[in-house]
Amino acid sequence: MSFINIHQIQSALAQPSPDPGPVRDALARARTLQGLEPEQAALLSRVTDPQLLGELFAAARAVKETIYGKRLVLFAPLYISNRCQNECLYCGFRSANADMHRMSLSQEQIADEVRCLTAAGHKRLLLVAGEHAGPDSLSYILDAIATIYECREADREIRRVNVNIAPLETDEFRQLAASRIGTYQLFQETYHPQTYARMHPAGPKADYLRRLMTMHRAMQAGINDVGIGALFGLHDWRFELLALLQHARELEKTFGAGPHTISVPRLEPASGSALATHPPAAVSDDDFLKLIAILRLAVPYTGIILSTRETPEVRRAAFALGVSQISAGSRTTPGGYGHGDDENSGQFSLGDHRSLDEVIRDIAHLGYIPSFCTACYRLGRTGRDFMDLARPGAIKSHCDPNALATFQEYLDRFASEETRRTGRALIAQHLLALDSSVRSIARGLLERIAAGETDVYC
Repeated sequence: MSFINIHQIQSALAQPSPDPGPVRDALARARTLQGLEPEQAALLSRVTDPQLLGELFAAARAVKETIYGKRLVLFAPLYISNRCQNECLYCGFRSANADMHRMSLSQEQIADEVRCLTAAGHKRLLLVAGEHAGPDSLSYILDAIATIYECREADREIRRVNVNIAPLETDEFRQLAASRIGTYQLFQETYHPQTYARMHPAGPKADYLRRLMTMHRAMQAGINDVGIGALFGLHDWRFELLALLQHARELEKTFGAGPHTISVPRLEPASGSALATHPPAAVSDDDFLKLIAILRLAVPYTGIILSTRETPEVRRAAFALGVSQISAGSRTTPGGYGHGDDENSGQFSLGDHRSLDEVIRDIAHLGYIPSFCTACYRLGRTGRDFMDLARPGAIKSHCDPNALATFQEYLDRFASEETRRTGRALIAQHLLALDSSVRSIARGLLERIAAGETDVYC
């Protein structure tokens, strides 16, 4: 049985425009890092008054600063296969797309891709693959993860592999957990059952409930950190927002830890998909920023991921409102980093085509510390342990020094001269803003980097 209460969501969204009093009560609660009740999130989704919207955004900025400070975690997606047996109408990988040039990278090709990414300075990857039939499909994924971790050259290495692959059974998830992944991601795409059925007419993905229960199987199998999301543009964004919050609550109630991340992709054009070019429920930039702000207030402990689907302008606006992780220098084509993009092999179109160095320089100009930190995963601060630190904002005492150390490592070994100058000035400025005890830890890590060490963390 589904834990998504459709009647409750529809009833909440049918209410009239809210009065200022209840809106401000909800914002006051959110500022205390308690999150929001579902009815409060629904209420904020109906806010249109410019004054109240300004207060909503201000509250989101305050919560983001309290929990995550001025850091942004960076990663790159690594697409290893675009073979898929599903017929998702919005996706370039859909099985009936005859224009798609199908490929699955060999392990050596995967290693080539990794070398391209580590040469740019990346330390965190999100492995992505279509849902391909075959008895060896999981073995291929596990071999790919091993290849990524084994691909080390001097100070160039991937330290964390997150995974976005098709749903598995519990025993299979145990194998995936043993492969040293970080977060397992899977998006419901749309939580609205009727829309889901229309968008997924064929393939294993057509089973709404099986997909919805995937995170339960993953967490039962020992994967502590999971990431959920919706593809905004398929159905009313307000419905998807409230359903995401119900999903988060269900995981927290059942396992004592909510989602480690929530992703907020918007539908973008895709080769061979007319629907992707004309979204059934397009989300405006203003509404998109509002939903990010509400998510940050509702689940303050959860990382919010923004991909390169969005333009640089939208990404800049979203940083302050709640986004804490971003992809950079992305390709959605298998082999796209080493051999260039093939427009007939990618999953969707990108809005931000800048290199990692350009994105980092832009982030630094905005006052954010780019972070490649992987310490929590490697020290066991996952699941409930992470949540216990994140809820009150205590995780910052670990994340701020680690962010500075990984940023300094990037600047010393990979950055352009212009980015290096900008970054060093920002690190000096950021150090002064830290509490004395945290500053001392950060200085110690930076001194170790300056002495030639790599991969230092606390």
